[in-house]
Amino acid sequence: MRNATLLRLLRLSPAALLAGCASAPPGPSVLSAFVVLGEQGSATARVLSSADTCPPIDVDGRQQPMQVRAAAATIAQRRTASAPADSKPSAFPVLTCELVLPAGSRTASVTGQALPLPRPEARRIVVIGDTGCRLKKADNAFQACNDPEQAPFGTVAAAAAAWGPDLVVHVGDYHYRENPCPDGNAGCAGSPWGYGWDTWRADFFQPAAPLLRAAPWIVVRGNHESCVRGGQGWWRFLDPRPLVPARDCNVAADDAVGDYSDPYAVPLAPDTQLLVVDTAATTWRGLKPGNTGYERYRDAYPKVAALAARTPYNLLANHHPILGFGADLDKNGQRYLQLGDKGLQDSFGAVDPLLLPANVQALLSGHVHLWEQVSFSSPHPSQFVAGFSGTAEATVPLPDDPMAVQPAPGAVIDAFSSWVGGFGFMTMERDGPGRWRVAVHDRHGAIKNRCTLTGRQSRCETAQIR
Repeated sequence: MRNATLLRLLRLSPAALLAGCASAPPGPSVLSAFVVLGEQGSATARVLSSADTCPPIDVDGRQQPMQVRAAAATIAQRRTASAPADSKPSAFPVLTCELVLPAGSRTASVTGQALPLPRPEARRIVVIGDTGCRLKKADNAFQACNDPEQAPFGTVAAAAAAWGPDLVVHVGDYHYRENPCPDGNAGCAGSPWGYGWDTWRADFFQPAAPLLRAAPWIVVRGNHESCVRGGQGWWRFLDPRPLVPARDCNVAADDAVGDYSDPYAVPLAPDTQLLVVDTAATTWRGLKPGNTGYERYRDAYPKVAALAARTPYNLLANHHPILGFGADLDKNGQRYLQLGDKGLQDSFGAVDPLLLPANVQALLSGHVHLWEQVSFSSPHPSQFVAGFSGTAEATVPLPDDPMAVQPAPGAVIDAFSSWVGGFGFMTMERDGPGRWRVAVHDRHGAIKNRCTLTGRQSRCETAQIR
């Protein structure tokens, strides 16, 4: 029996052995350990620790020191999206450590916890978005964060991890607990709030833990990570680029720096890459020439185009859907449509009337709290919206004839699918050059819809998930 067990272990691939180790708990001072991918797929190990010094990291059997990205600190109260009386200083009693891993590293671990490393090709991708629990006084929106049925990100993350991804793409909005839970509200009683570590931990790092252990992440910035909201934690914890002064969102006078960053590309296969575009500070109201956002996003477009030119096929991940739409009710209870983000249509459209380079296959976005697929007969890429992974869902029905909707000038829909009111995650499995099999999963992992993406065209089996 002992020899048979040893033989089975020897037959396991290194990846399988690493996956088996990934569930080992970290040391007591390590609050979270994960891997984010940045420019050209560079992998950075991140560790959040309650200790005074960074732990060593073991890479391919050799211990190395980690560098401090951000020291523990309490940041003075700054201007936020909320009234001053509903804001407070951001306390970060946690050390953020990091190390850029050498390309080709085979194993990495911190205090016994194996870190998931990128594969040569990302063939199995999980896409999630809008995961935090909404506590927002201005909207009188207080989600029941204490009820996993109504705030199910932990369930979604566990099911997505069990699917076995090579890569996780989060399309933005990690942090939602901005204001205190009202007295007497049992659904969110005792929840942390504000923009400090306690809130980031409850809203993201604790529920995301199994998925952070399962695969490396590509992190997309949402409007909830802009400087007037959760930007301080975004730069400390998640963004793959170096943290530099004035970019940390600590001082409102520096927001024109901290709110914007250049696009970058992550290779997925020799012929395919994912373009990451930071659109945290755009607005559905539109942007005019001379406005900071207009100029920054117009400047970003040729950079996106230059990156896209490197490979035949590109997916583009940004938070705000350029070619998707949702619905809401006005103050009179009448439904109105939330069309594709006008700020990006204004700025990108000033460079290219078609809004995106011709070899962008599909957009992966969030922001609208539903799942959606849109394909076009006009020369536009498919749009997928995956803002359905934990934040209070949209409930206003979409039009009975969505094909008649024009989410952007000149964009003509020829295939559409949606899920309004359901929580879950999306998966993509590479099926050859320019071809992907897409599935929509509920919070427990059950498949609710299947789609294909071939070139720029996408089709789904079910038009409306119920």
